[in-house]
Amino acid sequence: MSKNRDDSPLPRLQRPRYGVDAPAFPATLGAVGAACCLAAGRWRPGRSAMVAAGTVLLASTGIYLHTTLHGKLRIWRRELDQAGLKGDERLLDLGCGRGAMLIEAARRLPTGHAVGVDLWSGKDQSGNRPEVTLANAAAAGVADRVEVHTADMTALPFADGSFDVVTSALAIHNIPSPDGRYRALDEAMRVLRPGGQLIVADFWPMARKYAAHIGQGTLRGLGPGYWYGGPWLGVTLLHAVKGR
Repeated sequence: MSKNRDDSPLPRLQRPRYGVDAPAFPATLGAVGAACCLAAGRWRPGRSAMVAAGTVLLASTGIYLHTTLHGKLRIWRRELDQAGLKGDERLLDLGCGRGAMLIEAARRLPTGHAVGVDLWSGKDQSGNRPEVTLANAAAAGVADRVEVHTADMTALPFADGSFDVVTSALAIHNIPSPDGRYRALDEAMRVLRPGGQLIVADFWPMARKYAAHIGQGTLRGLGPGYWYGGPWLGVTLLHAVKGR
């Protein structure tokens, strides 16, 4: 059986399970939507407004769950297919969580290596633990090319130019201060080799600030498949290549 860094047995999974992003948010959204619909059935005044609000909230919950369980995975498969990976790269995923991005990348690196770092906050993703990430890698058949570290993305424990690709999916915005988010970007660029790719997905206002901070890169919306409830929480991709 595969082991984690503490040499404890990994959970056995038949297929990777990536959990739900920020699980308290859709739970609250759905509960409020259901409450609005129930209230509309009891009180005539304002019934139409309550039905409309409940319908919007429940629809947003459904869109959110589709994104976190299916949509984002399809989009990352597409984006990784378009990244032009040769298969022998070293890739670093910042805020890897349960490994959705990390493992999809590892599938495309038969002679390469995928490294994930996280602080394993349960608020950001349900069941977020390093042993679950490693179990997901084993279930996907890529455990031999995946490793995870408990590390702060604002102070990465890697040498300059250690990686060919650095990715991050909806993680950098969780750093509470702008200075911290910019330090994470600086660290990502530091550990990239010259000519390496930075591929970051985040909510569009954040992605625009990231591009302005590093002074380069292209921005592209990832569409409805990456909406967390609606277009007001749509995700944008920043792609940059480090100068040689």
